Amino acid sequence: MAFTLHERQYLGIHGLLPPAFMTQEQQACRVMKQIRRETDNLEKSVLSMTSPYNKPVVLVNIWGLYITIDDNSISKIYQILSNWPRTDVKAIVVTDGERILGLGDLGAYGMGIPVGKLALYVALAGIQPQWCLPVLIDVGTNNQKLLDNPFYTGLRRPRVRGAEYDQLIDNFMIAVTKRFGSETLIQFEDFAFSNAYTLIDRYKNDYCTFNDDIQGNLV
Repeated sequence: MAFTLHERQYLGIHGLLPPAFMTQEQQACRVMKQIRRETDNLEKSVLSMTSPYNKPVVLVNIWGLYITIDDNSISKIYQILSNWPRTDVKAIVVTDGERILGLGDLGAYGMGIPVGKLALYVALAGIQPQWCLPVLIDVGTNNQKLLDNPFYTGLRRPRVRGAEYDQLIDNFMIAVTKRFGSETLIQFEDFAFSNAYTLIDRYKNDYCTFNDDIQGNLV
């Protein structure tokens, strides 16, 4: 996470890492805090192996793609999607991290939700893992604890709403179909209900999309 924006763009890894920038020293400090917090020796051993100093330049186990409000154009989002190593993506689960289960606004820490949902696609529906793409759209967070956390990996700003937010989602939908095709499934997950209903109405006739929290629960 120590790469600058320019370095990430130059290396083709923009979007493959969380939005925040952290020095190697900050990352090592974060790991040490986690290790000291653990009381189980096995857990301490596992955490000690995650130190940034023990890793290659870029981890190979990338979770998914991060797209931020600062990437608010079709061309920028398309470039981030192009950084994903697969072109045969058939199913995308996307969240903006605002209404994560019963936890509320987790911002960039909501990435585990798209990953978990797509794991169910693979385990229960037989979808090939390489066809799946988890996406987190980071427009900030209103969770003050995250904003005050020096190790938070997302955008350190209040949530963007209104026309700018709507334009970002529009650009995302267009870029996805340009990159992966119009038959790509786009599942909206754990958006605030005020946004969720709006997104269903806006895209249901033009894209292969649904919202699991609303339509899935009804089933």
